Amino acid sequence: MGDVQHECQYDARHDVTMAATAGARRPFWRTLFSLLGLLAFAAFIALGNWQLERRAWKLDLIERVNARVNEPAVAAPSPAEWPDLSRDTSEYRHISLEGQFLPQLDTLVVAVSEQGSGYWVLTPLQTRAHGTVLINRGFVGQGVTPAAVPEGTVRISGLLRLSEPDGGFLRSNAPETERWYSRDVDAIANSLELELAPYFVDADAGSPGSPGGAGPVGGLTVVQFYNSHLVYALTWYTLAAMVVVAGIILTRESRRQS
Repeated sequence: MGDVQHECQYDARHDVTMAATAGARRPFWRTLFSLLGLLAFAAFIALGNWQLERRAWKLDLIERVNARVNEPAVAAPSPAEWPDLSRDTSEYRHISLEGQFLPQLDTLVVAVSEQGSGYWVLTPLQTRAHGTVLINRGFVGQGVTPAAVPEGTVRISGLLRLSEPDGGFLRSNAPETERWYSRDVDAIANSLELELAPYFVDADAGSPGSPGGAGPVGGLTVVQFYNSHLVYALTWYTLAAMVVVAGIILTRESRRQS
């Protein structure tokens, strides 16, 4: 009987000790989860704010680009200006330049336009003041032979475009077999063994060398920017709100168990 009583007293003391230990642990875990929740909340809010800043930047860029596209053409950048060209300040600028096409040096780049699938026709134009510049004379359909370039000096106007990285259409260019999937100016320059300006020009419709009809058809540039920053911002803010709701639920549950 004494042994049983001793064991009951031991169990009671053990339970009290375990309860006290568990009670001591609760504030630690509660504090840890609170800190993690605050960090997550702050991070999600910061990411949401960053996306709103990116959205403001993107909207400003779109406005500036639309203004450039519709402005009268200005002189093409000189070689001294080439290092300063950037997508933010230069791309889609409406420019003009004068020179002579280099015949029989067309580069056909796989393209999809409003006219279907086919190719962009890129031909170098040699100028006096602006170097040798690739001119995207426009689009031709599958199986269509591009019209020959005009002889003599011509004036071209169009939109300045910076070189596209290799890997367009998820495929890499293959210069050795003359298969091109992106308008990579450096790679095309190496293939043609020419020194080219670090940009190309999307010729306006009706420009010399872009007669329309069967092609090349100029003026098909699509100015489009991917702008989902507001959706991303709302996603981050929603996650921040979920952290707050989870914190409220856990706090209530903890108080109920106390």
